[in-house]
Amino acid sequence: MNTTNPYAPPTAPVRDIGSPDAQNEPGGRGARLGAVILDGIMASILIYVPLGIGFGMSGAAMPPMTDTMAFYMALLTGPGALFGLAGLLIWGGVTAYLVHKNGQTLGKKILGIKVVRTDGSRASLGRIFWLRNVIVVLLSMIPIAGMILSLVDSLLIFRESRQCLHDQIAGTIVVKA
Repeated sequence: MNTTNPYAPPTAPVRDIGSPDAQNEPGGRGARLGAVILDGIMASILIYVPLGIGFGMSGAAMPPMTDTMAFYMALLTGPGALFGLAGLLIWGGVTAYLVHKNGQTLGKKILGIKVVRTDGSRASLGRIFWLRNVIVVLLSMIPIAGMILSLVDSLLIFRESRQCLHDQIAGTIVVKA
């Protein structure tokens, strides 16, 4: 008598390949904070140092800070403004290239994290720039409500999902690279 059941499900060896979410391990909160700080330092160096050097090269005397309009006009005219603008364009170009290529700013690249869509697919430069950055910056400019929004955006990182408000708007997450 044959003991095999013709109605039994097929059997096959199954290899454990790990969790599908293993690739999307959330980036650490400290790494995200460190990346923001590093990006700010690098942007400041590339923008404000050339601005100051250009202003120093002009030989013009800096007006007193009490005359706010004259102070800012002195900064925004002459070689200082051109050097600062060149630094801004360099920083912006490098950042846009890295974000387009890997979903990483230089700070995120150094700290080993990147931005991806919530399904793990690559996030486009437009999604990251417009939805993660521009919308939140514009909303943060609203008096009083903008300050509250910025605070809430930052504090949402302490949730289990580690998604800030800008992540939810863009449908992105920050993961280990």
